[in-house]
Amino acid sequence: MVYVLDMDGFPLMPTNRHGKVRHLLETGKAKVVRRNPFTIKLLYNSKRYINPLTLGVDTGSGTFATAVVNEKQEVLYLSEVTVRNDIKDRMTRRSQYRRTRRNRKTRYRKARFLNRKNSIKKDRFSPTMISKFNSHIKEIEFIKSILPISNLVLETATFDTHLLKNPSLANEKYRHWGYQQGPNYGFENTKAMVLNRDNYTCQYCKGKHKNNKLEVHHIVFRSNGGSDEAENLITLCKTCHDRLHKGKINLKHGGKVRGVLKYATQMNSIRVQLLKYYPNAIETFGYITKANRQFNNLPKRHYIDACMIASQGRYIKFITNSVYIKKCVSEGDYRQTNGIRSEKKLSTGKLCGFRKFDKVKYFGKVYFIKGRIYTGYCKLMDIYGKTVDFSNMPKGFKSPKLLNCQRISARTSTICYTEPINFNTSE
Repeated sequence: MVYVLDMDGFPLMPTNRHGKVRHLLETGKAKVVRRNPFTIKLLYNSKRYINPLTLGVDTGSGTFATAVVNEKQEVLYLSEVTVRNDIKDRMTRRSQYRRTRRNRKTRYRKARFLNRKNSIKKDRFSPTMISKFNSHIKEIEFIKSILPISNLVLETATFDTHLLKNPSLANEKYRHWGYQQGPNYGFENTKAMVLNRDNYTCQYCKGKHKNNKLEVHHIVFRSNGGSDEAENLITLCKTCHDRLHKGKINLKHGGKVRGVLKYATQMNSIRVQLLKYYPNAIETFGYITKANRQFNNLPKRHYIDACMIASQGRYIKFITNSVYIKKCVSEGDYRQTNGIRSEKKLSTGKLCGFRKFDKVKYFGKVYFIKGRIYTGYCKLMDIYGKTVDFSNMPKGFKSPKLLNCQRISARTSTICYTEPINFNTSE
């Protein structure tokens, strides 16, 4: 599939007539403006014959997908984008480095807290959420720049986190009062409820130590991901509690690991922001997409769901035979030093003409640069971040050299790889 822009950069209908495209390029009537996806720009005036196209977006907090279909339900574009989930960890690490550097170099200065405007401003949106929201916007606007999109359909989701924690509320018998009379109803907090549940008795010695000081213990330690819910809490006397933490006794009770609801919360926020940004978008829901996909007997893939969203459940025909797998990365390398005392300088620019995440060709196959060594060697990876092993290569080629790599495209904030559509893979 070749995507076409007119002389003014306005997107036209794409084409599969590769012979005509080759002729236009050879005669100088068009030029290549993008390799992946392959896009040309016409260098002569042409009439804007366009048909209405529908863009369907399967939103997500980890991976989202897009698909474009025309009036005949023919799929013209497919993409699957993995957003960044490493921003919080990177910012925490940067904060630790900054704090230790400040203590090391400016010990005489007073400690300052909440001195950054972005952390205390009103209506603040976290950096992780800003990145995920912008990733959706960037892909949608990119598609609009190469295809004449008329309609936008968003699959959004509203997650009830209270219902996710307590599925019994789905029963109509309890649902009416379930949100008002929760598990801690009638108690000051969870600790008071656990003490009352255990009848104010140590659950290990059953009161044999006659220690009146009772404490609530996490069965699965919080450091190991233990939950703060009642299922993971137990009443112990101070004697048994101290002996347990010293390893002298062991509990036979089973605990509970903390549930992960942050992605559901993120999706609630992404839904609101996208509908604000695109007020004319059509909203659909996951259960409708699932029913349409099963009716058409299609496998579970993000981009297949996007096709069902765009076609609104009608039978689709794939004109394109490939899907663009994309992954969001940082725009640049901002860390300049390494070592405990920042004694080693890191190269943030080009090394032998290459940067990190550059798309390269090595022995006829496409990879991405994962890391570079100042001696001229590098590590290569696939689109999913897995390091490629070259140990089976001949002597001298087991470690890739930058001089043997041919750069296809420079680093951007999104790396892209083309894969064939696979109907046998399910998730």
